Amino acid sequence: MSVQTFAEKIAKAPDFLPINGTDFIELYVGNAKQAAHFYKTAFGFQSLAYAGPETGVRDRASYVLQQGKIRLILTTALNSNSPISEHVKKHGDGVKILALWVDDAYKAFEETTKRGGKPYLEPQTLSDEHGEVKISGIYTYGETVHLFVERKNYKGLFMPGYEKWESEYTPKDAGLLYIDHCVGNVGWNRMNETVKWYEEVMGFVNILSFDDKQINTEYSALMSKVMSNGNGYSKFPINEPAEGKKKSQIEEYLDFYEGEGVQHIAVATNDIIKTVSQLKANGVEFLTAPPAAYYEMLTDRVGKIDEDIEPLKKLGILVDCDEEGYLLQIFTKPVEDRPTLFFEIIQRKGAQSFGAGNFKALFESLEREQKLRGNL
Repeated sequence: MSVQTFAEKIAKAPDFLPINGTDFIELYVGNAKQAAHFYKTAFGFQSLAYAGPETGVRDRASYVLQQGKIRLILTTALNSNSPISEHVKKHGDGVKILALWVDDAYKAFEETTKRGGKPYLEPQTLSDEHGEVKISGIYTYGETVHLFVERKNYKGLFMPGYEKWESEYTPKDAGLLYIDHCVGNVGWNRMNETVKWYEEVMGFVNILSFDDKQINTEYSALMSKVMSNGNGYSKFPINEPAEGKKKSQIEEYLDFYEGEGVQHIAVATNDIIKTVSQLKANGVEFLTAPPAAYYEMLTDRVGKIDEDIEPLKKLGILVDCDEEGYLLQIFTKPVEDRPTLFFEIIQRKGAQSFGAGNFKALFESLEREQKLRGNL
């Protein structure tokens, strides 16, 4: 029996919700000004746009950062009586909005809500001297939102309501290119329900599944399914905890985030050795490297690769393969004090999978961090 490629799998997705990719990711944070400085200094993002009291916005301050095709918005409430403040109080700094670039934001809202999507933002048109941006939104897992953004009639910097953010501080970028995927953690027995929601409401297809026999260590386990839209531009793996001897990383996340939410953001690079070397020099903390035996057996497991193994070993970069090629990946430690949101740096050399061969090494590294926090 022939193995289906990922392209063949995603081709089965319905086409009622065309998505062109990730438009932006918005985080609600306790102090956006300071968080913006961190993402510029540590990850090499550049200042793009700003909205706040100086631009006529009275309830929040939002800083837009860009690197490659990646746009992050960091938003803070300006008073305690705000849904943003409540979100940060409950979850800590975390992802609120996964914005998707669409051709028709009004139709996207109509198609998803009639299929069961819970409205977050009724369709509206924002306009200024540069044109108009149409937006709408629905809730996905937890309090996380998918915002639909249509910007074909807009020529401005970002969107109406924002002004150019001028800054004399412009650190070197780290070679980050675009959002590869975003992973969500959901509660016990909620994965299949969430997968069904993505299938029915968003028209996504399940392209990969992992059970607790594939993703486990001596102490813990989890289950995961990867959802993709029809062109593969938007991929959302969904994790849920599974029974194990001790608390899994998913349970730890759910406890400290106090609910379901985005666990990590995977960002692509064309030179992972160069990118990770710079990020480490910038102070970004990564999970501990796997044992030396991992690299001694690497070519036996994945075959010949273009990269020298010594730099990969020195940096702790993991390698895995599938029928279409191989990939290189590494994971940061959580970027806040709560052990919740972290980032993945990934370089694909043909492979379209998600590093299943690295799961054991990765999760053992995560468990070492959990043990240090007293949460294993």
